[in-house]
Amino acid sequence: MGDKNLYSKLMVDVVIAPTLDQLEKKDISSAQTLRMAISKAEATIPGLAYDLVKGLLKKGEMFDRVDMCETLLRLGGVTDSEELYIPRSEPTFKTLHKNACDLKSILGCIPDKIHDRRDFLETIKEIANSIKILLDAVNRVITEMPAGESGSKQILEDRKKEFVRYSKKFSNTLKEYFRDTNQNQNVFLSANFLIHQTNLILKTVKQECC
Repeated sequence: MGDKNLYSKLMVDVVIAPTLDQLEKKDISSAQTLRMAISKAEATIPGLAYDLVKGLLKKGEMFDRVDMCETLLRLGGVTDSEELYIPRSEPTFKTLHKNACDLKSILGCIPDKIHDRRDFLETIKEIANSIKILLDAVNRVITEMPAGESGSKQILEDRKKEFVRYSKKFSNTLKEYFRDTNQNQNVFLSANFLIHQTNLILKTVKQECC
């Protein structure tokens, strides 16, 4: 079960981008060339990064032993990259980045918490609170944007609405899970979508405000 295009986008964010960050420290030109090439290739052929990683895992006879949905969720909770970093020194932007990382970190803990009902319920409360805090941070960024940047404000508003939509989907998935606790994978997948939406907020703020 899964979503190939989502997995591919997450692989770019949590596997490929951090690796390129490391390469950039040794060979900035090669890293930037690879980053642009992968970005262009993924845009042209959505799912390419997933097919690449899947092929490598199959070659190593590991694909059937890896739960892709759970693995990406765990990685998404602990991995950051230069592409998701907002290079603004103002407290508003620093807070936004921290709040986004905090939410992803809690989401990434779901596989470890889901089997203990009490722990999982506490984790759900933390996620709900982190979502609210992140949305407040996004609203502050939008409020502080200059009046002349109405186009950028609208883009960020639209991104926020999309994030809220996936937050509601995540909430509905949790309700379904508590009616049938065999639906772990649905929860993992929905959490991965929410991590992806969080990453898109960071990318959008970086694009429109930096």
